Amino acid sequence: MLPIPPVGGAECQRQESAQEMSYAEERAAIEEHFSRYLWSIDTGDAETLVDCFTPDGTLESPAIGGYAGHDAIRKFAMRFARFHERGAQLRHVVSTFIVEVSGESATAKCYLLVFITRNGQSRLLGPGTYDCELRKSNGRWRFTRRIVTMDHEYELEGI
Repeated sequence: MLPIPPVGGAECQRQESAQEMSYAEERAAIEEHFSRYLWSIDTGDAETLVDCFTPDGTLESPAIGGYAGHDAIRKFAMRFARFHERGAQLRHVVSTFIVEVSGESATAKCYLLVFITRNGQSRLLGPGTYDCELRKSNGRWRFTRRIVTMDHEYELEGI
C-alpha cells in the first residue's frame, strides 16, 4: 500500500508555488508596463507611450482631458514631448500596486506622485492614483483604460 501524502505536502506546495509564480510574473510584467509608460511620458517618447495602449484604449486625466484610440493618445503624447523639448522635466513616481489578473485581462491601481522641474526649480504637482484596465495580446500587456485621479487640481503651464 502506497503512503498517502499529507494535505499541504510537497506536491501541493509545488502546485501552489507554480500558481504564485505565474501571478508574480504577470504582476511584474504589468508593473514593468507602468514603468515603460511613465518613462515614455517623462522623456517625451510619444511612440512608446502610444504603444502602451490597445488601439481602442482610453486615457482620462483631469489636467489634460480624455483621449480615445491611438491617434488621440498620440496627440496627448506629442503635447508632452514638446513640453519636454522646451525644458520641462516631469518625474512620475508610482507605488503601492494592487493588481488582479484574470487570464488575458487585468486591473491595476496604484498611488501616483508627479514632480516637475523647470528653470532649476522642482515642485510636487500633486499626489493621486492610477486606475487601469489592461489586456494581454501577443504576450504583452497594454492599457485598455487608464484613469488618472489627482487629490487636487493643478495646471501644467505650457502644455
